[in-house]
Amino acid sequence: MEQKLSLSSIEKARPKRLGKNGDGAERHEVIYRAISDAIIKQQLHPGARLREDALTEVFNISRTGIRKILQRLAMEQLVTITPRRGASVTRPTAAEARDVFAARKMVECGLMPETALHITPQNVLELRDMAKREHKALRAGEQSTAIKLSAAFHERLAQLSGNATLAAFVSQLCSRSSLILAVYGSTGHLGCESHDHDDLIDYLAAGEGEKAKAFMLHHLNEIESSLSFIEEASFAPDFHQIFGITSQK
Repeated sequence: MEQKLSLSSIEKARPKRLGKNGDGAERHEVIYRAISDAIIKQQLHPGARLREDALTEVFNISRTGIRKILQRLAMEQLVTITPRRGASVTRPTAAEARDVFAARKMVECGLMPETALHITPQNVLELRDMAKREHKALRAGEQSTAIKLSAAFHERLAQLSGNATLAAFVSQLCSRSSLILAVYGSTGHLGCESHDHDDLIDYLAAGEGEKAKAFMLHHLNEIESSLSFIEEASFAPDFHQIFGITSQK
């Protein structure tokens, strides 16, 4: 079962020296992960407002600190920041989801021949371990963890192509896909067979770049076709309940 981020886990990650109102690089990272996980788990629903004052109070952090975290989430397109309204969880539309997967098919499929040329035996072992951890998370019902591991797998494949610019673009697309899968995906799987990543690794390890390219297209098509574009109404989130934090006076 997936667990909430508890106050004790936040406190353990608190650096020895903190800035104003609990700010600090390590604490910022823990809060960033907490909000990111809550979005992927849909504890924070698409369209939900992320009020700076409420988050500041919940996490005991400065307004400047929470703004930096929200800006980082906005760069990953998990959060949308608009003038006067502030920050809210991004609400991907069906059209945007299709655009994201169209872009992924063009870029990721195109990178497979290069990845097959550059991949090493050590890379293969690394990828197999990533796929194994993804399968384990799915079996345990840890959907958000599995989504993140799947995204990390695809990002690593792109990195192994040797094209840093396109790999960075794939990373952005995978971040957006993570939210799309969380919102429109089916619980218990990621829209593809559990062995898909293993089969893809086999093609790459054998140097079969063109077969890997064709299989990647099949893989992404299967994920996209599994999505169910039914939007739910948003509501005001209870940050204390979501993050398991009790107010401290």
